[in-house]
This record gives sequence, structure tokens and C-alpha cells, in this order.
Amino acid sequence: MVTATRPLRSVRAQNTQEAILTAAERLFAENGVFAVSNRQVSDQAGQGNNAAVGYHFGTKADLIRAIVRKHNEQVERLCEQMVAQVLEKAEASGTAPELRDWVQCLVRPLAAHLTALTEADGTSTYARFSAQLMPDPAHRDLVSEESLSSPSVLRIIQGLNSRLADVPVDVRIERNAMARHLIVHMFAEQERALAQGDPMARPGWDGTADGLVDAITGLLLAPVTPRAQGESR
Repeated sequence: MVTATRPLRSVRAQNTQEAILTAAERLFAENGVFAVSNRQVSDQAGQGNNAAVGYHFGTKADLIRAIVRKHNEQVERLCEQMVAQVLEKAEASGTAPELRDWVQCLVRPLAAHLTALTEADGTSTYARFSAQLMPDPAHRDLVSEESLSSPSVLRIIQGLNSRLADVPVDVRIERNAMARHLIVHMFAEQERALAQGDPMARPGWDGTADGLVDAITGLLLAPVTPRAQGESR
């Protein structure tokens, strides 16, 4: 009897956690992180106990990290596959991957993940959720920490840097931040348009990814304006 009860409790806890993650992601995406309380998340998740969020996840930062990790697991697998394909292609041709190849690895796995979410549920909220995290440095750093724990992301960064050896390091860092903002906000705009039925500049996630790959490749390769004399670099 005891052994039958424990798995049942575990399944119930897992279902409750999944309901909380889904509710929190949607509420954060639509209203912003700071405007949403744990009570609202519990209510949206169908939990009568207002302490459910704290019980299962701890602080709001812990809840946000759990949402990011849930999606990162899927994106990481897609990244691994794409990086492997790029490296196999380069080995077969006897040449190093181009900058555009590494930019593709940066953009397209997330596009594929958002496509899968949209096909499964008819809509998605993760891109808008991610955009809501960007204004706050603590939340933005949390996402960066999770991303930089990914071996495939680190390999992509290494590949990008290898093709940008002539660009000063501080400029690379600056442009990487610009690229991150472009990816997050352009996908969020696409997701918002899909959810509201608004016209889009490019139909579908692949179309948005095409535009991002073009723009980010151009951004990374753009000429660097010389600094004024005495200005630190």
C-alpha cells in the first residue's frame, strides 16, 4: 500500500509543478514578472493553496529559473544536433565553418523549439516570457547563467569568436549583447503577432529566423568605428 501511494503522490506533485510552470510562464509573458504574484500563479494553476508556488519552487527567481531550464533542455538538444551537423559538414569539406554557420546555430534551435510549441498547443508564450526578463539585470543574468552552462552554446561562442578574431574583444561582447536582444525581441514580436492574429513581416518562425541570421551576420561583420584619441577601448 505504501509503495503504491508514494508514486501516486510523486505524479500528483509533478502534475502540480507542471501546472504552476505553465501558468507562471503565461502570466509573466502577458503581464510582466513584477506585476504577477505567487497567489495569481497559484490561482491560474488551479491550486487552492496560495503557498503552492513557494512550496514547490521557493522564490520567484527559482520559479523563473525552472521555466528557463524546462525550455533550455529542449533547445540544448537541438543546438547539439545543429552544431554536430555544422562540424561534420566542415570536416567533410576540409574547411572551417563560416560565421553564418555559427549564427545559424545560435538562432535556429530556438526557432525550431518555438515551432514545436506552437504546433503542440496552437500558440506559445516562451518568447514573450523571455522578453519580459530582459529589462531586469538580475533576471537577464539568470538566463545568461543557464545558457552558458550549455556545452553547445559555449561551442557556438567559440566558433563565432574564431571568425571574428580581427574584431576587438569589447566590440565582440557589445555586439553579442545586441544579437541577444535582437533574437529575444524579434521572436517575442513574432509570437505576439501569432497570438493576436496580426500580420507579420515574415510568416512562420523559420522566416523570422532567416531575417535574424541575415541581420546578426551583418551586425557581427560591420566595420568598427575608430575610437577618439584617449578614449579607452
